Amino acid sequence: MTLRALFLAVLAAYSANSLANVVPPTLGDFGGVGLMQTPSARMLPAGSVAIGTSKVEPYGRLAMTLQPFDWLEAVYRYTSVSTVKYAADPTGKQSNKDKSFDLKVRLTQETRRLPEISVGLRDIGGTGLFSGEYIVANKRWNDLDFSLGLGWGYMGKRGDIENPLGWIYSGFRDRPSSFDSQGGKVALTSFFRGPAALFAGVQWQTPWKPLILKLEYEGNNYKNETGGPTVKQDRPFNIGLTYRHSDYLAFNIGWERGNTLLFGINFTGDFSPRRGVPRKVSDPAPVPVRPDNSRPAIANDWPEIVRQIEDNAGIKVQKITRRNRELVVKGEHKRYLYTAAALGRTARIIDAQAAADIDWITLSETHSGVPVLETSIKRDTFRKTLQQDASLGDLRRTVEQVNALPRREEEVFAKKDEVEFDWGFAPGYNQNLGGPDAFVLYQLTANLDAQLRLSENTWIDGLMSFNLYNNFDKFTYTAPSNLPRVRTYLREYMISSDVIMPRLQLNHVKRMNSDWYAMAYGGFLESMYAGVGGEILYRPLNSNLALGFNLNWVKQRGFKQDFALRDYSVVTGHASAYFRNIVPTLAPGLNLTLSAGRYLAKDLGVTFDVSKEFDNGVRMGAWATFTNVSAEQFGEGSFDKGFYISLPFDLMTTASTRRWANIVLQPLTRDGGARLNRGPTLYEITEGRNVDFFHKNFSSILQ
Repeated sequence: MTLRALFLAVLAAYSANSLANVVPPTLGDFGGVGLMQTPSARMLPAGSVAIGTSKVEPYGRLAMTLQPFDWLEAVYRYTSVSTVKYAADPTGKQSNKDKSFDLKVRLTQETRRLPEISVGLRDIGGTGLFSGEYIVANKRWNDLDFSLGLGWGYMGKRGDIENPLGWIYSGFRDRPSSFDSQGGKVALTSFFRGPAALFAGVQWQTPWKPLILKLEYEGNNYKNETGGPTVKQDRPFNIGLTYRHSDYLAFNIGWERGNTLLFGINFTGDFSPRRGVPRKVSDPAPVPVRPDNSRPAIANDWPEIVRQIEDNAGIKVQKITRRNRELVVKGEHKRYLYTAAALGRTARIIDAQAAADIDWITLSETHSGVPVLETSIKRDTFRKTLQQDASLGDLRRTVEQVNALPRREEEVFAKKDEVEFDWGFAPGYNQNLGGPDAFVLYQLTANLDAQLRLSENTWIDGLMSFNLYNNFDKFTYTAPSNLPRVRTYLREYMISSDVIMPRLQLNHVKRMNSDWYAMAYGGFLESMYAGVGGEILYRPLNSNLALGFNLNWVKQRGFKQDFALRDYSVVTGHASAYFRNIVPTLAPGLNLTLSAGRYLAKDLGVTFDVSKEFDNGVRMGAWATFTNVSAEQFGEGSFDKGFYISLPFDLMTTASTRRWANIVLQPLTRDGGARLNRGPTLYEITEGRNVDFFHKNFSSILQ
């Protein structure tokens, strides 16, 4: 072998190894994957959620990073500027707060020869203090990950490169000011305009796995800086390290601008289906298969069967009936997140005790007394699958799912009384972020919820909340408003009483036919409003489209959230279209909801709600509302918007549960675009008609 051939062989082997030795992505100062001040083309795994904080004087940042798809990163960020006072703070004690939002899209994935390339927008729709755009490429070489990018705006202030887009159109050579004191406006005319600057960096995964070293060259020259003239740059190079204590916790230390210390902490969680769930050691063991593989001659103790189904399968049984050679269990899920798990446990119990001539086992699912869906499986195939004599695919092919329509019942083996009473205690947490009184205002509560079911379709539910601890003593600021005060009395509602009644509501729900549902309700519908209303919903089975309409007359409640009412009243309602999985190839699980109508401040407009739903039930979404209220009349923020994450507790607990953790981030509480926060809605009640969710988690039928 010649020396040249040997060199090429070694180089090829080293290059092949370079893609295998992955330098893990780390989070930058602004949130999102990057080095320190500069972003990279890398992404976290889809389904990741990261919360990080960094301190580089005079800036303190708190950011949440969401990764709904492997090609899309979204960042929501608060920035505190210690050298500038918050204009809305009447005491002058609090530093300025800036709220902003970033997006990054991956254009290409890395290959053996080509880099990974992403394009991004920083500080969209904020005040524009840190707004900038960039395109960046990354390439790995063994334990090194190199990045090279071109930045505009805040990331390109050095301006040492003529904007290459100016060769296409001269208008790209100048950048209009994107600063807006109110924030909330997207400065489209500033994107990728003005002078540009190169930025670059490298990450080294050291031989000690927890430690990653970073070096970057940034494109910002820190002239005319938001933090004032005291912010100076001695050198454009930043150096730092990341210590990964675990897959969930990392610490950042660095030296930036040649004169300033960086310190940061990041928490990262993987909520995708890749992440395993805790073993359900607190769940009851499933009923074993009959050892002799036979069918009993007759079922003797139906009350005992009902008890087992409720205790073991988590189904609140309403009725057990027979239809020819089919046994039907009608009831509502109370424990298991996945319908397939409840169906499998129910089928075990029925198979062990049902009569010999029963061939099909059916779960007729209801919610709030409304029939939602019937799912049937073949008894013998189910037993063979448990005994590994048939495959899961064989069992899936026996599944039949139909509308739960009234049908003739030959025998009724068990039936529950319609009048029932349930109650329970649960902890609660309330917060308000970024106000002039304190960066975080929070409250811990103990919540008592109760439900009295008067009939199969009619019930009363209520909620009492008891204050345990809060820092509301700092809450002295009532936001100004140019509209009717439908939400900006937030301070008064939060501090007026330690014992409140957020909800006391009478509900009646009815299925009109196979695909139409209707609901009427009245009472104290949420913490700020009482009234009456109604809703109708068209939701066909196996359809990705649903249509709904609701209309409400509501009156503002007293600040103590007791039985008192204030003078303000309004008629509000919306027509809504729900689209599921709208781009299944490019963005599987992407859902869109469009709602148009009248809001609480009597403004008219449209709300766009976009979310990604993962196979395990996790949802990440954002909404924006645009009404006939101008940005000036709306006030700070310009329009209503926010972000949310819905996490099933089942992914985090050792006991199966259908409870959810809902995290909502709303930059500002304003009066424009405000909606009634009632619940539950018909779309939520009929969520069991989402048969895709059933089949994606079908394997849980064997648990």
